[in-house]
Amino acid sequence: MKVIFAGTPEFAATALAALVQTEHEIVAVYTQPDRKAGRGQKLTPSPVKQLALEHHLAVYQPLHFKASTEEGLAAQQQLAELGADVMVVAAYGLILPQAVLDTPKYGCLNIHGSLLPRWRGAAPIQRAIAEGDTQTGVTIMQMAAGLDTGDMLYKTFYDIQDTDTSASLYEKLATQGAEAICKVLESEQSLQSYLHTRQVQDESQTVYAHKLTKPEAQIDWSLDAVQIDRNIRAFNPWPVAFIVLDESNNLRVWNSSISSFSNENAQIGEIIAIDKNGVHVACATGAVCLSSLQWPGGKALNPVQILQTQKLNIGQVLA
Repeated sequence: MKVIFAGTPEFAATALAALVQTEHEIVAVYTQPDRKAGRGQKLTPSPVKQLALEHHLAVYQPLHFKASTEEGLAAQQQLAELGADVMVVAAYGLILPQAVLDTPKYGCLNIHGSLLPRWRGAAPIQRAIAEGDTQTGVTIMQMAAGLDTGDMLYKTFYDIQDTDTSASLYEKLATQGAEAICKVLESEQSLQSYLHTRQVQDESQTVYAHKLTKPEAQIDWSLDAVQIDRNIRAFNPWPVAFIVLDESNNLRVWNSSISSFSNENAQIGEIIAIDKNGVHVACATGAVCLSSLQWPGGKALNPVQILQTQKLNIGQVLA
């Protein structure tokens, strides 16, 4: 089949890498315009664009597909002229109007990192960890005009571990998503079969995964240890949980676990132990062990390195 691929980050690049290995013809790759990145703020192509160029695939980077502008109409026409059978979308980052969704012969399929209808929206992987979900997965769905509202074709499942961060879960679901889209697109007959048996989402089960914000990553010691640990792992790699040191400096917290120490007779936010496992801090209920910390201007440190810095002390109360 003739396939258009649209995506931007590593999650999408994993799926494109898998599709390149199939017998399908990747007629075009769509990705967001190059962005400034790094200390030098140089224009940097997305992971999807980099991979596409390595495989000599045609790359398109329209700003949008809005029919209200000449530029958007031109982008729509350009896509239509590709004559694709199906368009695969994974974390593309641009809104696709109905005209685009209807252009390929079999429409547009989205690789979504949750078990829809739970966690529609921008941050399904992070919200699943923060809310304490025990299971997540990937849903291949046929895209509709609404936000992740399309019919579901295929799902994969993954049991979330208490050591998973958003970074680790992101990689696992990227691999599942790549395998899932290749299974659905194994052949034109396979795709037709999945489309024929697709399921409508149960709107009563819908939960939205709102975008993450930097302010919500500040650790609130008045929460219980379980919730704080979930938040820390959910906010890795972005926006990264933090502790306010002073008006202009934050201590970043990259990882944690539930502490075995008791918070009895300790203030909320008080450091009750520092050992080979990390920094143990009392919470409203229980205690959390901070195992990877990063001071301003430095690198993330492991527990042994944290001990060596001697920057934190037992009895110290963190803001």
